[in-house]
Amino acid sequence: MTTELITDPTETPTTAPAEATTEDASPAPSPTRGSIVKLTAASARVAIRPLDVDRDTARVHEWLSHPRAHYWMMTDLDEAGVRAYLEGIRDSAEEAGWVGSVDGTDCFYVETYIPDSLIPQNVLATGPGDIGMHLLVAPPAGRAMHGLTDRIMAEVIDFCLRPADQGGRGGRRVVVEPDARNDAIIEKNRAAGFSPVREARILMGEAEKRALVSVCTRADFDASALAPLVGAGGRDDGAPHAYAHLNADAFAVVQRHLVAKALSEFAHERLITPVRVSEDAGNASADAADHGPTSAAAGEGGPTSADAGDGTWELAVDGGTRYTFTARLLPLEHWVIDEDSITRRRDGAEAALDVQELVVELQEDLALPEDLISTYLEELASTLASAAFKLEDARAGKRPDARGLVDADFQTTEAAMTEGHPGFLANNGRIGFGLSDFRQWAPENGELNRLEWIAVRREHSHLSLGVGLAEADHLGQALSEAERELFDTRIRAAGQDPEDFHLMPIHPWQADHRLAITFAADIARGDLLPLGEGRDEHQAQQSLRTFFNHSRTGPYVKVALAVQNMGFLRGLSPKYMRDTPAINDWVADLIDSDDTFAEAGFRVLRERAALGYTGDVYHRTKETNPHRKMLAALWRENPLEKIAPGQKLITMAALLHRDHEGRSFVAELIRASGLEPDDWVRSCLRAYLRPLVHALLAHDLVFMPHGENLILVLDDNSVTGAFMKDIGEEVAVLGHRELPDEVERIRAVVSGEEKALSVFTDMFDGVLRHLSGILDVDGLLDAGRFWQLVAEVLDDYESDHPEHARGVSGDVDLRAPRFAHSCLNRLQLRNTKQMVDIGNQAESLLYAGTMPNPVAR
Repeated sequence: MTTELITDPTETPTTAPAEATTEDASPAPSPTRGSIVKLTAASARVAIRPLDVDRDTARVHEWLSHPRAHYWMMTDLDEAGVRAYLEGIRDSAEEAGWVGSVDGTDCFYVETYIPDSLIPQNVLATGPGDIGMHLLVAPPAGRAMHGLTDRIMAEVIDFCLRPADQGGRGGRRVVVEPDARNDAIIEKNRAAGFSPVREARILMGEAEKRALVSVCTRADFDASALAPLVGAGGRDDGAPHAYAHLNADAFAVVQRHLVAKALSEFAHERLITPVRVSEDAGNASADAADHGPTSAAAGEGGPTSADAGDGTWELAVDGGTRYTFTARLLPLEHWVIDEDSITRRRDGAEAALDVQELVVELQEDLALPEDLISTYLEELASTLASAAFKLEDARAGKRPDARGLVDADFQTTEAAMTEGHPGFLANNGRIGFGLSDFRQWAPENGELNRLEWIAVRREHSHLSLGVGLAEADHLGQALSEAERELFDTRIRAAGQDPEDFHLMPIHPWQADHRLAITFAADIARGDLLPLGEGRDEHQAQQSLRTFFNHSRTGPYVKVALAVQNMGFLRGLSPKYMRDTPAINDWVADLIDSDDTFAEAGFRVLRERAALGYTGDVYHRTKETNPHRKMLAALWRENPLEKIAPGQKLITMAALLHRDHEGRSFVAELIRASGLEPDDWVRSCLRAYLRPLVHALLAHDLVFMPHGENLILVLDDNSVTGAFMKDIGEEVAVLGHRELPDEVERIRAVVSGEEKALSVFTDMFDGVLRHLSGILDVDGLLDAGRFWQLVAEVLDDYESDHPEHARGVSGDVDLRAPRFAHSCLNRLQLRNTKQMVDIGNQAESLLYAGTMPNPVAR
């Protein structure tokens, strides 16, 4: 069964489903018959949720097979046929299914769709703001509820027109095309504010119907007879008031969490110095022994051996304020703070925790410039608001917990992440996003959206392709055939030749906020042609501007986004795009030709195509500027095409995730794997640490192997391999090896000590420090034992490859007693608008003395 067999949008029975009342002694109708519990529709609560094929097939089959649903032309379908039909709706890029309930009982079914997928353009010219709608109300059972169909109709139209940030579909105009013979529903449409456009023959697969195409805008609906019914009895659609998450209860929780993180990370970076006021005498000596190298004197502002273990600490700040908390101090000066233990006292009286006020109190210690502090505080505000939204969603059961993630697919897990970068305090800044932007585009919301596209004149742009990839092949992967035909038609309609242009995806936020303003002259000249929405549904990844295609198994797409987040405006450089595929091919060839990487299951996801526009005036200024990085895109390989049946994918960031109840995802994975924690961690380190150490020591090659940059492969819930991504922008060769000309820009010759920081800072401090802390606190693996396993992996590598033990240059020592303590928050605090110079990152780093190496010989 295909979607073309649906023949009547908005078909509803003229008699509504009935209810069982307290006065009625007869048994209540079966819920699958649409029973409800209120006598009048005006007082009922209406909810609309996404279609769940497993949950809803039997109920929808009962509705569709009823004689009253004959306009849908599915009365002869068995349950298996209805299931196949609903699976087609669920998997379609152009349609979506929704099930509605009244007072908790499911009793209507809605489909939304892209109108031009069904209605010919010569009948009605439709655009991105149009949304098609079909509605089926359940057949009656028992006595009818007066006015229920009107109430459902009103809620559905409002759902289609309501903004996405308020739980709706965000349409500007609703399009329906009921059978022209269905007088009852046509009258119902008129009551809702629909205006007929014209009758038309519409082909539905092999069937054809004579339909009355009609349209309704928000203004039309608001002036209609049905509009007052919206929300009459309250709405329970999972879309609370736009500001509902900004409540005192949620903020008390997220403030406490972020204050704990601030105290932990600022102490780790030696920006603050908490003083021990007491200790757990029973644990101090044992921890000092168990945690190995941490018990050695840290020096240079760090804790000493006497500070190892659990204890109570105090921090005095300006203004007579003191913070007291209990913490466990682990290797790498990792402060695991008991959030519930934190108290803040001002002039002797307890005060509420507030991370923004903490930063103001610590401004001098943090060396936070006065001209940047407000920007940093705004990024903290955004981080708090995002955390509160995710918390309220989780409390409402709308986010999977850690146990649920074990069986979740890749993209469900991707959207479930809550923390952002584990080290950065202000990690969800996103300055530029409004509330509706956050609801629609933030990765943690998991929304499916369509990208905008523009045509960029070839003479002012550059398309770079990887080895063996022709432009026609690239276009076949990047766009569906229907999209290419649509965009070619629109280019010709503008009086231009499609052969004179490249096709570039653009983030819809970028299109709305930048395209028609920043590049107004380019559009007026005809060098840029806005083409509107594509047809594929995409989900934003944790990196914010990278999208996963849900409609087709194809490449990721990464676009520019002029939003300030974590120390950078998230642009994409056309200059860098020129060499990106060549760099990726060179790195991939190196990885593929080395058996050590293959043995570890380590691969890279190549960026196969990249496109940048340089025809704007911003590329003619003397110095580079952020405006040069606003129109570019790249396409990256999809890991789902490269794994074996039964394997699963998660990002490295997922290993550091805790749900809203404090349960860690990594603990659930270990339990589900059936392995001992030692064995699970050893397998993870062999897939993660060993190949990256080999890249450094054998090839002088370093990546940025943290968070969402690394995608892990799971077999039976154990890590057995990894994909490295973000190659073009975040890879470097740190030595003098020969490189092709187009790859030369990734070279950065540094000392052996600096080379080792790619392991010490990016892996030990940036990832493994946090992972070891989670496993220690959860009682799965003592932190001292964790670092012994890390040392074992390094020993095994040195034993297998003695010729690489000290690197290509012979001066890399991963078992040195200490290493330079490179600090991330110090970078953001110094300049929250541009943490480092991308062209000279090594010179931009900030250090806080040295750190004891937890795997020192």
